Amino acid sequence: MVLASGDPFFYGVGATLSRHIPAAEMTVIPAPSSFSLAASRLGWPLQETTVLSLHGRSIDLIRPHLHSGRKILALTSDGKGPAELAALLRSSGFGPSELTVLEALGGPNEKVSRETAASFSLSGINDLNICGVEVKAEAGARILPLSAGLADELFEHDGQITKREIRAMTLSALAPRYGELLWDIGAGSGSIGIEWMLADPSLRVIAIEASVERAARIRRNAANFGVPGLTVVEGEAPAALTGLPAPDAIFIGGGGSDAGVLEAAIGQLKSGGRLVANAVTTEMEVLLLAEQARRGGSLIRIDIARAAPVGRMTGWRPAMPVTQWSWIKP
Repeated sequence: MVLASGDPFFYGVGATLSRHIPAAEMTVIPAPSSFSLAASRLGWPLQETTVLSLHGRSIDLIRPHLHSGRKILALTSDGKGPAELAALLRSSGFGPSELTVLEALGGPNEKVSRETAASFSLSGINDLNICGVEVKAEAGARILPLSAGLADELFEHDGQITKREIRAMTLSALAPRYGELLWDIGAGSGSIGIEWMLADPSLRVIAIEASVERAARIRRNAANFGVPGLTVVEGEAPAALTGLPAPDAIFIGGGGSDAGVLEAAIGQLKSGGRLVANAVTTEMEVLLLAEQARRGGSLIRIDIARAAPVGRMTGWRPAMPVTQWSWIKP
């Protein structure tokens, strides 16, 4: 017999046991979860509320959900969790957000307190707590749009980044689907992998990056975008690809020209998986042209021009053109 509080199949022990014990061999008697109890105290319809478990998980997971007007119920790990959450809100430009701390729900020591994130000063909070957040943004708050092709300035980078327009088209070609794994080879700033993971919580990424400095930057970007589960492998492809779980999709960025990397990546790609490779150098473009002639798939050329000052007037300044090869493995 296992005794657990709340709903055992909502971030509970039931989910863990079900991985080892068939449902037919279990008798489950669920009770209201802490989320249900919190929603009832606040009067928030659960179907209109974002529900997050931050218990034993990174607090950064809340970042993609920080949009003005959104209501969030976040289960924390311990009594320090609400203050940590308030600090994250303040530092991200959401200081005016109203934070309700609900402690020991359903018990004799139940307590409900409300403060703004900017003025948060509660202490001695019960380890069993859940936070209700009514999100309010200041001017300039770090709001992550729900669309693909996020602004380049949101990312920390050293210039090696797939620019937002090209990134949006690349994500469209990669076509993420539920539960899939992406390899981002030569990940640079990690922007492709980060946006892949933002598309759905079930999606996973392994970013392969040879530069130690850039690998560290990818980890920081992943945390700042609320996808701390992004995996970074430091090493040079194709050697660094050995032993990695087989991907459902692969992205190869624009500057390379190593046929061995492309061949190794294709060899590991699952049948039916998608490969998208971008070329900004003539050497890489020659390689992609040859692969398309050999294997098929589609080729497109992407030319972007941006308006910029020309003396006292304005003219178009073209960015480097990108050749993109998209292919589905038979």
